[in-house]
Amino acid sequence: MEETIAGPQSAQIPQQRGESLRETAVRYTEERHWDVFPGTWLEAAGGAQLCSCGDPSCAAPGAHPAREGWANLATGSATVAGRLWSLQPSASILLPTGRTFDAIEVPESAGFLALARMRRMELALGPVTCTPDRRMHFFVLPGAAAKIPPLVRALGWSPASLDLTTLGEGAYVAAPPTRVGSRGAVQWACRPTPANRWLPDVEELISPLAYACGRDR
Repeated sequence: MEETIAGPQSAQIPQQRGESLRETAVRYTEERHWDVFPGTWLEAAGGAQLCSCGDPSCAAPGAHPAREGWANLATGSATVAGRLWSLQPSASILLPTGRTFDAIEVPESAGFLALARMRRMELALGPVTCTPDRRMHFFVLPGAAAKIPPLVRALGWSPASLDLTTLGEGAYVAAPPTRVGSRGAVQWACRPTPANRWLPDVEELISPLAYACGRDR
């Protein structure tokens, strides 16, 4: 069953219910061929949800790598993923970037504005997440980090002036339905479907993203 919640510009975000984190992590490896790795998790303490890392001031409680060397732990094997989440069923689902996809991160307000424009332009979209911290991640083909600065300058913007960053090799994103403390869960603004299995190149999306970020300053 899916539930939708309202977002800026009356956007609807599908949220899948009924699956365990283990089942979802395995499905990402099987259906999308994404590498996954388990992160920290939330623990109840005194009526609050605290990060398993033990830091009471954790910036991303329950949604960051649990240890160093996480890149070597990431796996694209459904069997290994199932085993990892069997060991810790509450672990967050983290996806390393720079492998099968990069992620373009923008503020939520700019992201929904860009999404509306992309749909009007009938652009091919990949999956897009929306985080409880009001950030959005657009999945694109790897290699986006090197392409974005000259593309943004060609559009008349200074890269440093836009709240637009690339997550590539050595970085990661939290995948739905990972929860981030008491703030809520990561959700899909554009969920993975057979239609968006082939990801767009950043060149296809950078114009509406840069325009939206420029408007959002």
